[in-house]
Amino acid sequence: MKKKIVVIDGMGGGMGAQIIERLRAEAGKSLEIIALGTNAGATERMMKAGADKGATGENAVTVSASLGDFILGPVGIVIPDSMMGEITAPMAQAVLRAPGERILLPLQNDHFTLAGIEPRPLAAVIADAVELVKARR
Repeated sequence: MKKKIVVIDGMGGGMGAQIIERLRAEAGKSLEIIALGTNAGATERMMKAGADKGATGENAVTVSASLGDFILGPVGIVIPDSMMGEITAPMAQAVLRAPGERILLPLQNDHFTLAGIEPRPLAAVIADAVELVKARR
């Protein structure tokens, strides 16, 4: 049975699209990837990157976060009002309550700072996240 990966992103979906492209390059079609965007642009970009399914908005995230064996996205997906307000409290709660393993990328946000984390190129952080998925499959 294919492992299901939920990728959550917003603000254009660029990070989510890069995660999906990297997962596809590493695992091909052996994974089912579900793209959940906080806005339509993010979902569209992740679908173009190779996601199998996609949905948009608060209800999509609250319903579908529990579908994944893994949930990947920026750390802001578990912090209400992050990502310029795109993450609502119900969305953050759904991600935190989902049974899948959360692999959160340590990206800074305007209203919080992650202490002790050295800034690294996004490509390196995404590579680490994909390696974690591969190691736990």
